[in-house]
Formats: sequence, C-alpha cells, structure tokens
Amino acid sequence: MADDDFSKLLQQAEQLTTEIEGNEELPRVERSLGQVLEASHELYSRVIQSGANDIQAHLLFGSKGIDLQQISQKLETLSSKRTFEPLQPIADSDVESFLKNERENAILSLIDEVNKNSLQTTEDQKWEHMLSEWNKEKLKLMNAMIGPSQNWLDLKRTPEPPSIADTPKKFGHSMLDNIEAAYARQVHQYNKLVFQGTKSRTVLHQKFAQVAEEFNDMKVKEMWEIIKTMANIPALVMDEDPLKARGNPTIQQCLIAQGKKYLEKRYKQYMSDVVRANPAAAMRGGEPDGVVDDRPLWPMIYYCLRSGDANAALYCLRKAGRDHEEFISALEEHIRNPEKALSDKLQTAINFQYRIQVRNSTDPYKRAVYCVVGCCDVSDEHSEVARTADDYLWLKLSVIKSRPNNEPEPFTYSDLQKLILEEYGETHYHAYEKPLVYFQVLTLTGQFEPAIEFLSRIPRYQVHSVHMALALHDVYMLGTPRNVQAPLLSVDTDDPSPLRRLNLARLLLLYVRKFELSDPSDALHYYFFLRNLKDPSGKNLFMCCCTDLALESRDYELLFGRMDPTTGLCSTGLLDQFNNPHIDSKVIALNVAEQLVNKGLFEDAITVYDIAGNMEKVLELFCVLLAQVVNSGGGASGLRQRLSLLADHVSKRLRYADTTALPAALVEAYMKLCKLMTFFDQFHSENYEGALETLRECEIVPLHAGELEARVSAARLARGELLRSLPAVLRALCTILLAHRQRLRNSNAHNIPANKQIEWLREQAEILNTFAGNIAYRMPGDTYSQLAQMQILMH
Repeated sequence: MADDDFSKLLQQAEQLTTEIEGNEELPRVERSLGQVLEASHELYSRVIQSGANDIQAHLLFGSKGIDLQQISQKLETLSSKRTFEPLQPIADSDVESFLKNERENAILSLIDEVNKNSLQTTEDQKWEHMLSEWNKEKLKLMNAMIGPSQNWLDLKRTPEPPSIADTPKKFGHSMLDNIEAAYARQVHQYNKLVFQGTKSRTVLHQKFAQVAEEFNDMKVKEMWEIIKTMANIPALVMDEDPLKARGNPTIQQCLIAQGKKYLEKRYKQYMSDVVRANPAAAMRGGEPDGVVDDRPLWPMIYYCLRSGDANAALYCLRKAGRDHEEFISALEEHIRNPEKALSDKLQTAINFQYRIQVRNSTDPYKRAVYCVVGCCDVSDEHSEVARTADDYLWLKLSVIKSRPNNEPEPFTYSDLQKLILEEYGETHYHAYEKPLVYFQVLTLTGQFEPAIEFLSRIPRYQVHSVHMALALHDVYMLGTPRNVQAPLLSVDTDDPSPLRRLNLARLLLLYVRKFELSDPSDALHYYFFLRNLKDPSGKNLFMCCCTDLALESRDYELLFGRMDPTTGLCSTGLLDQFNNPHIDSKVIALNVAEQLVNKGLFEDAITVYDIAGNMEKVLELFCVLLAQVVNSGGGASGLRQRLSLLADHVSKRLRYADTTALPAALVEAYMKLCKLMTFFDQFHSENYEGALETLRECEIVPLHAGELEARVSAARLARGELLRSLPAVLRALCTILLAHRQRLRNSNAHNIPANKQIEWLREQAEILNTFAGNIAYRMPGDTYSQLAQMQILMH
C-alpha cells in the first residue's frame, strides 16, 4: 500500500516538472529547500523593517522596470553640503580651472552675501514691527494711567474709535456737543488771530470764561473765575520753565495774594447775600461802636480781614480805644505789605502779647487775627473759626510771609501744597462728591496740574479741564513734562516737592480722539496748541498729529487739497492755514507719503506724493504697481482699473510739468508701462493688429532684424520694473504670432503675400529667440520654452 502511494506521488511530481518546463513565461529557478527558506526569512525581515508602504512602492516601480533599491542607494550618496562651500584651491598653472574657480567662488560669495542681507533685513523689519506694536501698547497703557496715585489704575481696554477708512464717511455729522462746539469756536477765532500775528489779542482764559457764562452752570463759572484770578499775575516768558518760575519768591507772593483775593471776594459776596436775606437783623447803616456798646471787637476785625477790608478792621481798632496801639501799628504795617513779615520790633512785641495774653484767650477770633497779622502760631488750626475749606485755606495762605535776609520761614508755600495734595488729598475732601472744593483748594495753592488732571477724570468736567489746561498753557503757567510720552500726571525728579507736571499733549489727544474723524478742522485747531512741543524723535508734535490724522482718515484732498494736472497748482486744504516758518503742509504731506509707503499703501502714497510735488516718487511707485498688474485683464473695480484712471492724471501732470529734473530712464519706463497696459488690453480683447501696432510704438521688443541690436542695448539700461514685464510681453507676442500663422494655414493661401507673411513670422520667431537669449535678464523657463516651441511651429 505504501509503495503505491509513493509511486503516485512521484508521478505527480514528474507531471508538475513537465508543466513548469513547458511554461515559457516563467524562468527556471533551481533552489534547494534551504535556499527557499533563507530567501523567505530575508523577505520577511525586509517587510518588518521597511513596512507595507515601501513594499507597495517597490511593486509599483518594479512593474515599470525601475530598481528602487538601486536608486535609493544613489540618492544616499548625493550630498548638498558642498554645494555652497568655497571651492578648493588649484594649481596656478591651470588658468582655465583657475578662472572657472574664481567665477564660481564669486557667485557663491554673492549668494551667501544676499542670503545674509536678506536674513538681516528680515530680522530688522521684525524687530521694527515689534517695537512699533509695543510703543502703541505703551501709549494705550499710559492713556489708561489717569487715575490718582493712591488708587488702583483702571486698565480696562477701551474700544478703538472707528476709522474713516473702514466706515462710510458721514459728512456734516459732527460729534461735538453744544459745550464742545462753543469752546471749539473760540479756539478757531483765537488761532486766526495767532495766524495774523495780532499781539493785542485777548488772553485765552478770558475768552473761555466768557463762553462758560453761556452754560448756566454756576460751578463751571466759578471754576473759570478761579482760573482767571490765578492767571492774573505778571506775565511769564515762553522760554522759562513754568514750575521754576512758580518757585520765584515774587511769583509766589503774587499767587498767594491772588488766592487770598479770590477767597476774600467770595466771602464778601457771601456776607452780602446773608445781609440782603436778613435786612432787619443786619441793621445796616451807621458806624460800628466797638466796645462802647459791648459789641464783640475781635470777630468784627476778623470778618473785616476775612472780607479783604483791612482798613475797616483798622477803623474798628481805633474806635475801640488806646489799649491796642501796638497791634494798630502792626496792622498798619500789614496793610502796607500784607505778604511780608512784620518788622523785628513789632514782630517781637506782637509775639510777646500773643504768648502772654492771647494764646490762652477764650476768644478764638482774637487768636486768629493775631496769627493772620503777626504769624504768631502757624500750627494753630483755628478750628473754631475756620468752619469751611475756604476759611481754612485763607488762614493758611495768610500766615505765609516772606522774611528778609533769607531767614527760614516757619510755614512755606510748599508746606501748604504738600498738606493739601499729599496729606489730605482726595479722600479728605471727598473729591468725587465735591469736585469743586478739591479743584479750588488745589488751584488756589498754585497746583494747577493736579487740579486739571483731577477734573479730567470726571466725565462732565473733562471738556472744561482740557480748555483750562490750554488757557494756562497760553500764558506759560502750565508745567509740562520733557517727554510727551510721559503719563498724564508725572513727577520730575528735578522739581521741588510736591509739584507735578501735566502732559498737555496726552490730555489734548485723549479729548480730540473722539471727534478728529468727524470734525477734522476742529481737531487741527486743537493740534495747533502743540506746535511748540517735540516728539521723542525731535519732530514737531503738531505735524506728527496731522500726519497721524491723515493716515487715519485717508481724506488727503480735504487736508492737503487737490492737484490740478494742467496747471500744476494745488487747491487749498485745511492744513494750508497753519503754514508758517516752522510748519509746512508740504512737509507733512511728504511725511504721510513715507508712512504710506512703509505700510504698503502705494496707491495712497502716489496721491500724496503728487500733492507734495514729488513727481519722481510718483513715477517710481507707479512703475512698481504697474509692473505687477500690467499683463492682467483687470476689472471694473480692480487695482489695474484704478491705476488706469490714475495714469490719466499722472500723464497730464507730465505733459504740462517740467520733466527735465526727472530721471530719463524713469519717465521712459513709466510711459512704456502705460503703453503696455494698452497693449495687454488689446491682446485680451484679441485685437492682435492693434496690439502689434502698440508694441511697435512701445519699442521694447524687436519686430524686425534691424531693431534687434538696439532693443538688446536698451534692455541692458532699462529699469527693473520694465524688465519684469518682458516675459509676459514675449508670451503674449508668441500667442499673437502663432494665431497669425494658424490663420494663414486655415486660409490655404499660397500666393506671394501669404508667403511673405509666413517668412516674416519665421524671421520674427528667430529674432525673438535671439533677443531673449541676449538680454541681461533671466526670465522664467516657460518663457524660453514657449519661444522655442513657437519657432518650431513656424516651420
């Protein structure tokens, strides 16, 4: 049984061998079982290492007769490390190799230098952009830092005002309310007087105070009355720092006197109102009888002094008898010079009387009068007499006396300022509940900067605070920081404590920001107050603000006027009225144009450069833009269409302007690019005959053999913008010539004219290929391919 099975198995194996040998499609493979096992293990290990994707790749390429493994080995031997390395030196005797080596080294060095310059330029631009963005963020943070120093700052992000460039313009729609518009009219009138050079113009605080009369707001009216009173001091000069001038003893005495004058006037008005309200109790008329009728003498003297009538106080003393001779003498000396201390003799006598008799007196008015006239005890708060902030401030101002021979003062003006601003501050005076009181005590002590800064934080008083700052700045009484990027209220280490500096530029720009786009004329008049300030780079701050406004609004014709292409004259813009020896609207226009170029807004830059009269920049930017779109079909609202309309204006300007100062190559490039626009318009509309005629006028490519040398030479001298359009021109020309050749073939004409045309087409194809190969400009590969293909198809 076993023998039969083995015989049957042998027979099947022989049959299988016969079938394999008879199959011519498969090669004969002789392998032992061990070899087959080894090959299977090797194949399995490859699959494990390379994965299924590599197996599929081998199968795909193998079906096409490609040995992927061999190609992979060749690729691994390739290296790019030495591609841009300097070449190895060779023997000096091998001239040909030496020159080749030098040429390649020069090319590699140039590539390396360009690479380094590109990286450096990119790095510089990146940091410039980052610094610019950070400066904007710093300004926003500074604008947020308008809170008092003792409170947390509110850094909530405020919404950005809408840009005219992004929203429709609302001509005639003003963002100013009635109060703001009234102030703005006064600003316009005042600036017009400044333009005219009128020296006898009314000071600004008087104009603003007159406007405040119309508001029917007694608190605002009172604030302006305080400003008027405190500004009524000897004129300060422009070149002197206001805070240093405020430290001058003479100016300090004037400020103290004006503060007391206001408080005395206000108290007198208050007493008059009380008397009018109670005529029976007042018993007006007659003369004071002092001690004769047992009337209180010292309250009457205090009230006379408090009302600013020291002579009436003297009259009362004299009527009281001879018991007050020394004090009468002291009062007479006080009347002659109220801001100076008494003479040494009288001062000693009054001090002695105060220590012996008055200090422990139960009459608080007597103590107050002695302190006012003789400065006997500056530490006494006189709380029984000074029941209001006005009374307290008047008493404190009254005890500040200048002493001869630089003797130290027991209580100085700076001491009072520190007391009001730093020791008491907003909390003590309940500033937000009683803003007028806090503003008053600050202003009457010569601290205009913190007073105005405080008002600017109260929305309903912000508009008034801005104009108070302008009014004081107009008479050189406002202390401003050396850097316009400083916070709204800052401390300069060189200033005596507790003086502050108010950043007028920041205050003004925060105010103008809300209406600068809707009321640009008003905004410019406010900017004009910044004409004597400089930005951190030393530029005129007014001109910088005008530049920013132009960039934000993009209404260049309104600001600068419109250029007439035929006359070369520009119409009047809003900025022209501000021109003077230090301000030039043309310079502002140039600054705007430069910023527009940096932002990539070339179309706007062309318009502004045209207004500024810089035709060279106009043509340069025009060529850059035209080179990008000259070969496109364009559209009704596309860049090419807008440039086409703008080109009409620029071409008229060139026609009527003197172009001798312009570079000839630049003018030629502009004119040829404009003609190429016409050429491509005709090409896209399939007006091939007109396109060839326009190209002939353009003189940029040769259209017969006689022009070849001239066109090659011209291409070497042409500007880059014109050369960049050459590939598109040549490709379009290939299409035109092939279309001519196809038309001739379709007509089946074999006459002499048709043969001449075919000959011209062949000649033209050869000329264009020769031209493309000889010009010093590397064009894209598809251009050369299309030219070569065209030459082949012409035969």
